[in-house]
Formats: sequence, structure tokens, C-alpha cells
Amino acid sequence: MVRDIFEDLFILEMTNNHKGDVKRGLEIVHQFSRVARFNNVRTAIKFQFRDIDSFVHKDFRNRDDIYYVRRVLDTRLTVEEYGALVEAVKKSNCIPMTTPFDEKSVDLVEHFDLPFIKIASSGCNDWMLIERIAKAKKPVIVSVGGMSLKDMDDMVTFFENRNIPLALLHCVAAYPIEDSALQLNQIDFLKNRYPNHTIGLSSHEYHDWHSSITAAYAKGARIFERHIDINTDGAKIAPYSSLPHQIDTWYKAWHHAKLICGASGETRLMPIDKEIEYLHSYIRGVYAKRYLEEGETISESDIYLAIPLQKGQLSCRELMLGQWGHKILKTIDIDQPIMIDDIDTPYTANDDLKKIIYDRGI
Repeated sequence: MVRDIFEDLFILEMTNNHKGDVKRGLEIVHQFSRVARFNNVRTAIKFQFRDIDSFVHKDFRNRDDIYYVRRVLDTRLTVEEYGALVEAVKKSNCIPMTTPFDEKSVDLVEHFDLPFIKIASSGCNDWMLIERIAKAKKPVIVSVGGMSLKDMDDMVTFFENRNIPLALLHCVAAYPIEDSALQLNQIDFLKNRYPNHTIGLSSHEYHDWHSSITAAYAKGARIFERHIDINTDGAKIAPYSSLPHQIDTWYKAWHHAKLICGASGETRLMPIDKEIEYLHSYIRGVYAKRYLEEGETISESDIYLAIPLQKGQLSCRELMLGQWGHKILKTIDIDQPIMIDDIDTPYTANDDLKKIIYDRGI
């Protein structure tokens, strides 16, 4: 499966924060794309598409007492208005993407040729919608909040069988969520169960903007999602939504997490020069316990080990118990270092190894 398209992708979920007002939506795009640009991160700004006339039953459209119905109706935008937002995201050098909540909204995804499709936790069992999304043949990102293991396996198998790139986001679908409920160890579970898919984190905590992303990155998460909003117009801000300065902190925490995590965990890291220098300062060198004459055969009783290790000197790393019987090539006085060229060993004929020995120590 294709992985690179998902790596180090940030999703900023606008949800309905445009509040049905294109001008407000454009300001959200402006403020957050600027933060993304300053932090040099690959960012998608995500909308939610719903075909309102079919999504909400006609008999309930006047029910002001049902919050989520009223919320959906109050955020209606036309195709042209969504087009203006999509174009603004593109011009800001961010990636426009969306969560479609019904089949007609997938038509709109195709109309705008959006590069990714997000499936919300609430849509993970909506197989009519999932079938329609698969027909679009676009990479899919799924939040798996509340999914059973069987449903998750079915979802992964479904998209794998259609050769559609798929990423999975660990998510606890509560808004907001306390730190104690984040369950970041589920990232380990997803990575182990679905090793051929990029794993990420969609989070809704509200106490800080660095702890979860640092831990999640260290665990291997490579996509990150948070809800966003602005407070420049006096609108009420949901506690799980992040303001521009908080997303700035979030991005910087990710950069720091990458810095301290370092190279890939797939291969053994080559030590840095400073590390090698430090370790060499504690390597014991081989010293003569007595006067050694040329032609003698060296034994364990003829040497002792001590610091400091000197350049060109044999060390405890080259002399192993039971590997004795080498001849002394020149006279060595008591308490003097035994150098690589002083005895007849296999190391003497290995120029690369000799160079390492001559470059270390004091």
C-alpha cells in the first residue's frame, strides 16, 4: 500500500466553524495557513460536506430543540461558496480535503477533485457511504473512534482489496476529552495490527498542545488532526477547538518530537562523533605488566588494562580471553602501552581497522 502520501500530514478540521459564513471561513483559512507556512508543515484544511436537503429529514428541519440538526442547517453553504473556500485553501499552499457525510457529498468531492477523503468515526459502519467513497478511488483517512475490531478489520480489508491507500487515525470520539482518556497506546496496537498502513492521531484534548503529539510521534503516529477555530469575531469557541497560537505550539512540539526521536527506527543508528569520543575515553588500553622482549609470545599474565587509551594502542576490545599466543614484534618496557604494530595479530594486516585504532584515544 502507498504510505508516503500520508506521512507527516496535518489535518486542521474546520468542521462547521465557518458557521455558514464564507467570509468567516476565509478568515480561518487565512489565519491557519499562515501558521502552517511559518512552521513549514504539510497541512490540509478540512471541511465537512453534507447534502442538507437529503441529510436532514424534512419533518425535523424546524426542530430547534435538536442541537445537531440546527447546527447542520445553520451551516449550509452553496456549491459556489464551498468552491470559494476550496480555492482559498489551494492558494494558501495548503491541501483542501473534506469529510463527506452522504453519497451526494462524494459527488462534490469529485467535482472539486479533492486529493483525500476523510471518514469520520460516525461513518465507519455506513457501508453505503463507504462503497460510494471507494468508487471515487481517492486515498482515504479513517478515524476509528468507537469501532469494534471486526469492523476495523473489515474496513482495512475492504480498501486493501480495492487497492485504495488507507490511513487509520486513533481517535476517542468525545468532545472534548480529558488527557486520562487519550489511550495513546492504541497507536501501538494499530501499528502492530496494520503494519502496511500509516497510523495517526485525531485528538480533542484541551489542556495543552504538546504532550499528546510528542508521545504520539514517538509511538509512530504520522498523521495528526485537530479541530480549529478563530476568536476574532467574538464567537463562542468549542473547548476542543484550537486557536492559531495553539496550533503554532502544536506544530513546534511536532518539530521538537522529530528532533529528539531522530533517525528511523527501522535500522541501527550510527553513533555520532561526540558519542564515540565519550565512549573512547572509558575504553581500557593494554599495558605491559613486565618488560617484554622482541620475539616473545604474549600471554594474559603479561598485560594489564587501564585508562587512558592512547592512539594506536590495543584495547580491551581487541584482546579477548583465550585469544593469546601472539608474538611481540619489538621490545616493550614495563607499564608502556602495547600498540597495534607491536604484536603480530590479524588486526595488523587490516588497514581500515588500524586506522580506527590510530584515530581513537588521546
